Amino acid sequence: MRYVIIGAGAVGAGIGGRLYESGHDVVLVARGAHLAALRADGLRFSTPEGTRTLAVPAVGGPEELELGAQDVLVLAVKAQHTASALEPWPSQPVVGGDGTAGELLPLVCAQNGVANERAALRRFRRVYGVSVWMPATYLEPGTVAVPGAPFSGILNLGRYPQGTDPTVRAIAADLERSRFRAPVHEDVLRWKYGKLIGNLANAVGALAGPCEEGPARELVDRTMAEGAAVLTAAGIDFASIAEQLEVRGDLMRTVPLDGVQLGGNSSRQSLARATGSIETDYLNGEIVLIAREHGVPAPLNEALQRLAAGFARDRRAPGSLTAAELAALLAL
Repeated sequence: MRYVIIGAGAVGAGIGGRLYESGHDVVLVARGAHLAALRADGLRFSTPEGTRTLAVPAVGGPEELELGAQDVLVLAVKAQHTASALEPWPSQPVVGGDGTAGELLPLVCAQNGVANERAALRRFRRVYGVSVWMPATYLEPGTVAVPGAPFSGILNLGRYPQGTDPTVRAIAADLERSRFRAPVHEDVLRWKYGKLIGNLANAVGALAGPCEEGPARELVDRTMAEGAAVLTAAGIDFASIAEQLEVRGDLMRTVPLDGVQLGGNSSRQSLARATGSIETDYLNGEIVLIAREHGVPAPLNEALQRLAAGFARDRRAPGSLTAAELAALLAL
C-alpha cells in the first residue's frame, strides 16, 4: 500500500515519516512554505533516535499524483479544515492495475474530535477512524519532531462507524512495523469519544499554559468531568481516562530532544503559529453541541470554546492568561 498523507503537519508528517523509514511508500501533501521546504530539502525529522532528513516525496494535491487501487488516503488536518482538505480528492472509484474500475480509495481520519469521519462518509465509502495519542510538534517549514518513546504513538483504529475489515488490519500491521502500537477495535468511536474527553484540556493549555497542578489542573478536571457528564447524559459510551492510561501503560512517554523546543498540545501550536483558527469548535464545541441537543448544561466547555476562538481570531499568543486569570474568567 502507498500512504498519501493529506496534511503533513506534526501528526501527518510524524506518521508518514515513520512509515517511510520502515520501507513503505509514502507521499506527503502540504502547501505553502512547508511544501516548498519538503520539496527542496526533504523532511527534517527529529525523534529520540536523533535528527535526520528523509527524502519523502511531497505534492500540493491530487493533480500531481496518479492514484491507484493500492493507495490509502490519510487525513491529518485539524478538524476545522476537513471539508476543504477533502474537496480536491476523488470520491469516485480509481482504476485498478489491470485497467478495470477499482474500489473507492479508503480514507483514514487521523484527527482529534468525532465529526471528521461522518463528514468524510458523505463522499467516501470506506472511512476509518483513528484515536491519535502521539506527541508531535511542527517546528518550522519542513521540520517536525516526534518525541514519543519507546513507541512514537498509540493509534487506536477501526472502521467507521463500527467494525473491522482486512484493510484496517493491514494498515494497523504497517503501523505496528513503524514504531507505533495500533490496536484495532470494533467500536473505534468509543475510543474517539474517550480521546475527546482528554482533548478538552487543550483549550486550558493553549490559553494559560501547563495544566499539571494548581488552578489550571482544577479547571482541566472540572472541564473533563463536565464533558463526561454530557456524554453520559446523551447515552454515548466512551473509554474512560483510566482505561486509556491502562492501554497506554509504559509504551509511550515524551522524552526531551536535543536542541528541540516542543510546542505543547495541538491547540497551543495553532495559537503559536497564529493561523487564525483553532480546533476547539470540534473539541469543547462538540461537548457544547451534544449538551444543547440533549438539554444539559456545559458552561465551562462553552466558555472555553468562546475564549479559544477569540484568541485565534485576534492572533493572541498562547499562554497570554495566567491560570488564575483564566479561572476567574471561568468562575461560573
